[in-house]
Amino acid sequence: MNSKTLFAAAALINMTAHSYAAPIVYEGESGPGKGKHLVFIASDHEYRSEETLPALARILAKHHGFKCTVVFGVKPDGTIQPGFNNVPGIENLKTADLMYIFTRFQNWPKDQMQHFVDYLDRAGPVIGLRTATHAFNQIPNDSPFAKYNNGYGGADYKDGFGRQVLGEKWAGHYGNNHRQSTRIDIVEAKKDHPILRGVKDMWVQCGGYFANPLEPYETLAMAQPLMNMEPDGEPDPNKKPVPAAWTRTYTGKDGNSGRVFTSTYGASNDIENDGFRRMLINAVYWALAMEDKITTDANVSFVGPYNATWRQGKGHRKSGTKPEDMAGWDTPIVPLQK
Repeated sequence: MNSKTLFAAAALINMTAHSYAAPIVYEGESGPGKGKHLVFIASDHEYRSEETLPALARILAKHHGFKCTVVFGVKPDGTIQPGFNNVPGIENLKTADLMYIFTRFQNWPKDQMQHFVDYLDRAGPVIGLRTATHAFNQIPNDSPFAKYNNGYGGADYKDGFGRQVLGEKWAGHYGNNHRQSTRIDIVEAKKDHPILRGVKDMWVQCGGYFANPLEPYETLAMAQPLMNMEPDGEPDPNKKPVPAAWTRTYTGKDGNSGRVFTSTYGASNDIENDGFRRMLINAVYWALAMEDKITTDANVSFVGPYNATWRQGKGHRKSGTKPEDMAGWDTPIVPLQK
């Protein structure tokens, strides 16, 4: 094989590695969100962000009128691979009014990462769930994007994206995941916050994450680890409550300020809880400074079949699932193995 052939082959491999797979777009017809574009980024390794985020996007589009674009970690053949370092469609952040991120330990290609950085530079609103506190962790030290890594040591961006924007980096499990669920209690002094309108009885199946957010922040709800996987489980006597959901702001490149909402929960089974799901929907309105549009009885019901598989209660996601398999209002999120 001559050098020209080798060069062509290398170029083909590089193109394939960044092959385009169209994201899902759910286009709302009417509602308070009409005219606003939300971009969801789903690529974590464990908690089924590829189920959580399209389900939330459908709700926000169908019931609230937003345009919602969902991008996934996908393999070169376009199939969804949780945690894969390739999120084609992220260029939609150029027109996004809000970014909803649920990733873990990522290292995206340079062109994809630049869209993310450009969004932060303009201080767009951000919502982060669960592992988004440690969204990046594989970026090489000599990369211009190394500072976004979880635990980055430089004083210019101490502890990386999670800490600097969302308010927390990876701080450790707080109890036994898959054995201890979590009750989420509204902070009494914050019960009238717009994000908490109509929110009650929050319980999630994820085990606890420790959190001590970066100041300044406002804690809305506290996480109490339970002794079992039941909503009425006894509190773990050795685990005091820690922040589960909070708000803060961050500063962009030109000094602009962006609103942020973070929750250390959000696995696909977690959003089966009506109260927790409502909080995640309300947070979008608040982050967009549309809190006057939040109502206690807003529709937060699922759109189409929802098959949460984090605890495998409904089975396993169908092998080879592609984003287009969840397009429209009636396809299952996610298709299951038969």
